[in-house]
Amino acid sequence: MEPNAAWCLADATTPDGAAAPESPRTVARRVAEQVSSLGYTLVCGPELEFFVCQQAADGSWQRYANDPGNVYVVGRKGDPEGLLLHMLRQLRDAGLRVTTANHEFSPGQFEINLGHSELADAADRSFRLKSAVQEIARHRGLLATFMAKPFNDEGGSGFHVHISINDASGANVFGDPDGPDGLSPTARYAIGGVLRHARALSALLNPTVNSFKRFGPDTLAPWLIDWGLDNRSAMVRIPPERGSAARMEVRLGDATANPYLAMAALGAAIYLGIQDKVEPSAKLEGYGYDPARSQMLPMRLGEALDALESDNELGAVLGEFFVTSFLAFKRNEIERFERFVTDWEFREYAYHL
Repeated sequence: MEPNAAWCLADATTPDGAAAPESPRTVARRVAEQVSSLGYTLVCGPELEFFVCQQAADGSWQRYANDPGNVYVVGRKGDPEGLLLHMLRQLRDAGLRVTTANHEFSPGQFEINLGHSELADAADRSFRLKSAVQEIARHRGLLATFMAKPFNDEGGSGFHVHISINDASGANVFGDPDGPDGLSPTARYAIGGVLRHARALSALLNPTVNSFKRFGPDTLAPWLIDWGLDNRSAMVRIPPERGSAARMEVRLGDATANPYLAMAALGAAIYLGIQDKVEPSAKLEGYGYDPARSQMLPMRLGEALDALESDNELGAVLGEFFVTSFLAFKRNEIERFERFVTDWEFREYAYHL
């Protein structure tokens, strides 16, 4: 990033100076305030995955360090230019509170994790991280993309969020040594809320046409509405730690999600779960891709938007004006996609038809 350069985050307002209701930061603050009305603070720890690409001689983009076998490696083996370490130092100096990073499952894919904080601050830092990662890559002549699934032959990039709940004293109330699975009633209600509203949540956590190409069995991405104890095939994973480290990891989102909207949507579902005392379904044990065991998530953007539109409870927490605006923008996106002739269509039809 540029030396001696300042940064700032601004809020969008209406002409009369009020907070713009469709602004993602406004939505995030709105949800945080409603969670606060229950006596709680939502604490979020974001994890973002992305691909790095390098330009080929013909001008196309291909995966950076695209060699087989670079799965969760460290050092120059999967990152010959030392890009990830350089990014971490830059992000650290920018005050983004990076904690860990690693080469991900696919070649050219990386993950960077941020320290946990309250919802609005975690969203601010996630937004800045995405912008910074793309800019740092450009300085090296590379392309960093948070596209959900940029390649047909590899998996996609996720946006996982670790979430815990603090009371007014700042104590984590997610864990309870005497509760089932070491979880408090509040934690169970929070899980129940995310499960109940999962289909609507997918519109905000998987917000592009491309997002739904990331889903499917055995993809490392959830496609069913379920939860489990330290089960990485579940949509909601409960890590093994308890006490002050008790939390849930929501694995639904992909990296294209707007951080403010993704965490606000999860906060809204958790708020409703706690308010309505929603008990979660039986926890997943074993294989997490059997559609006979759990309800399936939406498999297309249009289906997810319909689920969001019909979820009046979630929409009321997020704000009806915001939801109406979001649905209009995204349905227009689908219309434009459906009218666009793709390379696949030409390859499939042109020669024979």
